[in-house]
Amino acid sequence: MPVLANIGCLATCAAAGGQGDVHLVRRAAVAWEGERLAWVGREEELPERWRRAERWDAGGGLVLPGLVDCHTHLVFGGWRTDEWVERLRGRSAFDIARSGGGIAATVARTRALDEEALFGRAAGFLEEMARLGVTTVEAKSGYGLEPEAELKLLRVHRRLSRETPLRVVSTFLGAHALPAEYAERAGDYVAMLVAELLPRVAAEGLADACDAWVEKGAFTTEQARRVLLAGRALGLGVRLHADQFTACGGARLAAELGALSADHLEAVPQEGIEALAGSGTVAVSLPTSALWMGLAPTPARALIAAGVPVAVATDFNPGTAPSYHLPLALTLACVLQRMTPAEAVKGATIHAARALGLEEAVGSLEPGKAADLALFDAASVEEWLYHFRPNACRLTVAGGHAVWRAGETKR
Repeated sequence: MPVLANIGCLATCAAAGGQGDVHLVRRAAVAWEGERLAWVGREEELPERWRRAERWDAGGGLVLPGLVDCHTHLVFGGWRTDEWVERLRGRSAFDIARSGGGIAATVARTRALDEEALFGRAAGFLEEMARLGVTTVEAKSGYGLEPEAELKLLRVHRRLSRETPLRVVSTFLGAHALPAEYAERAGDYVAMLVAELLPRVAAEGLADACDAWVEKGAFTTEQARRVLLAGRALGLGVRLHADQFTACGGARLAAELGALSADHLEAVPQEGIEALAGSGTVAVSLPTSALWMGLAPTPARALIAAGVPVAVATDFNPGTAPSYHLPLALTLACVLQRMTPAEAVKGATIHAARALGLEEAVGSLEPGKAADLALFDAASVEEWLYHFRPNACRLTVAGGHAVWRAGETKR
């Protein structure tokens, strides 16, 4: 029954208000019982019962809800350093993919690893993410692209959720790319996903949502619609990789389907923004990916002006965003997308939770929600993202347990 007190500034990040309303509380305290938050407010108003509880000292720092990374490709084999260098020399991602690189290269390396190896690698990533203040992570499959390999990845997701301190949300992304076995047979591959693989995923309870990539060289809106509707019929949430390189109708499809999220949107046209407005779909911006790929960033200002909630995530993957550093992505959202620090913070808390369908459980510091929080060595959200450091996080609490304290050695 601990109390974290002597908080200089706390942002509850409640859903009410606009993108930049993070609901600041000065000289705050927060208390929790077991895995749930019990009280949040000004320390001088702390109820008597909590004044006798175990006290943790925040040292005047900034406290936020545990950060939510709502778009990652967490489980994969190998890296693609060589491709990065090729792109720096001017070769396009499409050319690299046509010659067997890109997603296909990661598929080969991922298929070659067994479940134990993939689990150990991803668990190491999660440990490092927890040190940055992250407590919830979405993980997509899509580097197997055949039934047994995809199921292997999804089983790793479930193991990670059970056996690590962080909450791991599993997304089935079988419609990530066309595997070599189905070259020139996209229709047959989609039919296999719908008739064979999705029912197995649902029967084993291996995914919370279904995703598809609508893009030139990936899948058409009609193919994605078929996969996503099949997933929805099996009880899975809907997410969508939309309008990353070209305006392919992904945002409009996400709005049509009432998707939880439309992710990327670097090339979203005005009609796509208008479709998302009022749809309830969260726009997920991935500024690290835009920077790495040299793309114009997601038009966050236009989306916010239209009333679309904007989340911020890392897109952590070996090809186009090889960093799980969510605070870096938030600073990039400010610099590249002209989001204010408060807007970016709300994008990695309650809006990110909404993109996962978890806004009732995580993403804000409100009594009854999960006791997930992070303490940063900063006086404000503005100072935290302005003065970028390798890591300003001093404490991460997930489910009421301290999973990271700065200065402590791992036991």
